[in-house]
Amino acid sequence: MSYVLQLLNGGAGNLAAYLAAHVLLCLLPAFFIAGAMAALIPKASITRWLGRNTPAHVSYPAAAAAGSLLAVCSCTIVPLFAGIYRKGAGLGPAITFLFFAPAGNILALAYTGSILGAEFAVARFVLCLLFGIGIGLLMALLFWRDDASHDAQTDTLFADQADIGPAAVGVLLALVALLIAGTLKLWPLTATVATVRLPLPWAEAWQATLFHWVPFDAAKGEEGVSVQGSLLIVLLVLIGLTAYKGLENIVEGANRWTWITLGLAATTLLVAALRLTPRAEGLELALTGREFAVGLALWAVLHYARRLQPDDWHAWLWESWRFVKQIFLLLVVGVFVVGIIRQLIQPEWIQTLAGRNDLQANAVAVVFGVFMYFPTLVEVPVARMFLDLGMHPGPLLAYLMADPELSLQSMLMVAAVIGRRKTFAYVGWVAGFSITAGLLYGAWVDGVGVVWLMLGLAAFAAILAVSLVWLHRRQQQLILPS
Repeated sequence: MSYVLQLLNGGAGNLAAYLAAHVLLCLLPAFFIAGAMAALIPKASITRWLGRNTPAHVSYPAAAAAGSLLAVCSCTIVPLFAGIYRKGAGLGPAITFLFFAPAGNILALAYTGSILGAEFAVARFVLCLLFGIGIGLLMALLFWRDDASHDAQTDTLFADQADIGPAAVGVLLALVALLIAGTLKLWPLTATVATVRLPLPWAEAWQATLFHWVPFDAAKGEEGVSVQGSLLIVLLVLIGLTAYKGLENIVEGANRWTWITLGLAATTLLVAALRLTPRAEGLELALTGREFAVGLALWAVLHYARRLQPDDWHAWLWESWRFVKQIFLLLVVGVFVVGIIRQLIQPEWIQTLAGRNDLQANAVAVVFGVFMYFPTLVEVPVARMFLDLGMHPGPLLAYLMADPELSLQSMLMVAAVIGRRKTFAYVGWVAGFSITAGLLYGAWVDGVGVVWLMLGLAAFAAILAVSLVWLHRRQQQLILPS
């Protein structure tokens, strides 16, 4: 019984740490962005670059380029993926965006280079780009019937929207700025502007209690719950309670609960941007550049939202709330289960199971990435730890490609958007491609000649090309009348 309680405590602790540290400044703006894309942007604006009928040499690089600019984790990217997919993006380009953004964004690559070396960062970029586009093409050809049906459904849903107004553009850009301001860990966002000490002597004791309730090991990439995090969890619960009353029937008009929800959301984002540090003398409150950036972005959102027609901003809030209901509960369940499983997996197993470059070691690294999910960028220093523990560089790359893509909570969320059948196929392709990437890079590290390595990569590309051609011909045969 005590062991079961320990596992449940691990799940609850992982969930509390995640909610305290990542939901507000990452996921909350992402839900609003997804809702804005679904409600305010005409389908033509999405399908021009990411549509199923857009030439592949345009849509897939555009999807990868869009993903490269967002330094967010897989849980945050799923609402954005859901937004562009619901509005008419082709399945293939949307999948490329989903795959490439968490692992191949500019900040992740730069951080990878600084911690693991430039060679590792280049390998991660090239293989993520190549395999991300390959997975997207395979998914588009495998599920072309569903893709065509989805395209027709979006035509029906959004046929009455012809163009995007300046207010909608302003709202969307301001929300993206809010997401970037809340997630980037760069100067001047991290610079301290001023500090104030609040006379709250109980803060340090409360922090000690939280660390006792949710123990963690920072060296393993684990996160505890801070005093600030506990405050944010309370505010998040209040947002959820008021949102149900204020957004469930928003299409019929706003009520007082709507304004309370929005006010709480804005206030909570501002609180999340602060830096609160318990001291013996009280609670130290530090104003950083992030606080001003988030405040400016919130003002811009309000400024442009006031210019929207009532029906437009009602639709925006409804779509955002719909995404929350569709995705958030699955995220909570996934994070909780991962917290339980992480109690059973020991990083010390790495040397035994992934200390060499073979199929089994790379497969173990991919599976390990599923249940040892870390927030964006945290996976890089954790990868450094795994390398020091004896993980071979090949499986390490497989882990780095799989960890941002195949976390349990992300798979549950993706399944809610595109269905279980497509999600199973996507997970299978990502696992297979990640293992292949690890084998190729590991062979390079082990000294396999460039010629043989290029032949191996060419053989893999040839198999992929033949598969794509066969799937395309099969698709054409099914389309043509008998």
